[in-house]
This record gives sequence, structure tokens and C-alpha cells, in this order.
Amino acid sequence: MAEFGRGIARVAAAAGLCVALIGFLAPRTACGAPSIAYTVTGELPHDSQAFTQGLVFSGGVFYESTGLNGRSSLRKVDPRTGRILARLDLEPQYFGEGLALVKGRLVQLTWQSGKAFVYDAATLRRVQELPYPAEGWGLADTPGGLVSSDGSATLTWRDVVTLNPVATRAVTDGGRRVSQLNELEWVEGRILANIWHEDRIAVIAPATGLVEGWIDCTALRIRMGRLDGEAALNGIAYDPEAKILYVTGKLWPKIFQLRLEGFPKP
Repeated sequence: MAEFGRGIARVAAAAGLCVALIGFLAPRTACGAPSIAYTVTGELPHDSQAFTQGLVFSGGVFYESTGLNGRSSLRKVDPRTGRILARLDLEPQYFGEGLALVKGRLVQLTWQSGKAFVYDAATLRRVQELPYPAEGWGLADTPGGLVSSDGSATLTWRDVVTLNPVATRAVTDGGRRVSQLNELEWVEGRILANIWHEDRIAVIAPATGLVEGWIDCTALRIRMGRLDGEAALNGIAYDPEAKILYVTGKLWPKIFQLRLEGFPKP
């Protein structure tokens, strides 16, 4: 009987330990930012050979930066048909990356070449080359200047003329750093960031770096069936007048139109 009692005690102790562990681990999930609901309002054609690294919507057209050495380009695209209206191919040594539109000029990063290129948005004519001594990943224009990512958990604000860094902010969710930040977009006072090789988009408060919500795009991938292994979600653009978010990925055959519901207020 005593042995039985000791067995019960051991079970109870083990159970208590499990409860304690669950109580210790659970807050990490509980404190994570919530999912943000959306409605898919349309599907647009997209070049399934485009290794999308940056996407901008302005003046009724998409501007798109594509990557891979020997395949990188800058494009102006008709959203309705997917037709390429203008295209400039990068020299084969450059791997195209993030893209932002600033006062009629397009700024395109390169991955590891230490350079950024500036173009006239109307003609796609290259007008300037700037040093960029960092890995180029994502880029977006914000009221506080350009913001960039480099695959880490840090966002860097940059001067719009020189691209020199002026401030940084670590991105966290539930107390943990969120790394692999990729393509960026400024949306209603928040920074949206793709996470490399994840089917979700972080909604980030620029003043704190806190993730306030997640846009889960798993359902979008399912709509397209089987995709290439490198067909990562990557490409966010926003139409502030129509309040439409455009989402695509590398080698995706579609761009999806989303209407967000319950988006955080500035």
C-alpha cells in the first residue's frame, strides 16, 4: 500500500511538473499577434517565370523587380492582363531585389553586389547608381524615409537620396525576434513584411517594431495547386485609394487582390 502511495505521489509530481512546463511555455503562443482576416476580391495574371523580389502599385500599373543572376529585371506591368508594358533587364552579375517608388523615381536594390539603381519611373531609364554596402532584400517608401530589410529581424530606415542608414528597429512578436524579413510595403501607417519561405505577412508598428497582426496566405497557395519549391510568398503592393492589397510570390502564376478586415488603426 505504501508503494502504491509513493507511485501516486510520483505521478502527481510528474503531472505537476507538466502543468508547470505548460504554464511556462503557453504564454509564448498566447502573446503572439492575432491573425488578420481578409477577403479575396480578385485574381490577376502574373508571369510564372518572374522571380518576384519587389512589387509596387502606382498610377494604375505594377512596377516589379525580379531576381536571379541572368534573369533579373525591372518591369512595368498591366495589372488586368499581366502584359509587360516596359522592361529593363539587369546585367547578369546583378541579382535584383527590393523596389520602392519615391517621387517619380524607382529605387531597386541588388542582393550582394553592394549597389542600388535609380530609374525614371515613366521610362525605366536608369539615372543613378548608388553604393549599398549591405545585403539588399526588401525596400519600401514611408513618411519617415525608405525602410529596408536584410533577412534579419532588423528594419533599417534610410535617407531617400543617399540610402545611408539613419535608424534601425528590431521586429518582435510575443517577445521573440522575427527574422527573415523580406519584401516590404507601407500600408495605412504600418509596415507589411514577407517572411522568407513562410506563407504569412507580418503587420509591424513602425514606432515599436512590434508585430500587431499576421496575414496568413496559406489559402492563396492552395488555390494555385502545385508550385516550384522556390515559389515563396514574396510581393506586396497597396492601392491606398481603393484600399486593396496585392499579394503574389516568386514564380506564382497569380496576383491576389485582398480586402483586409480588422486592420490595426494608426
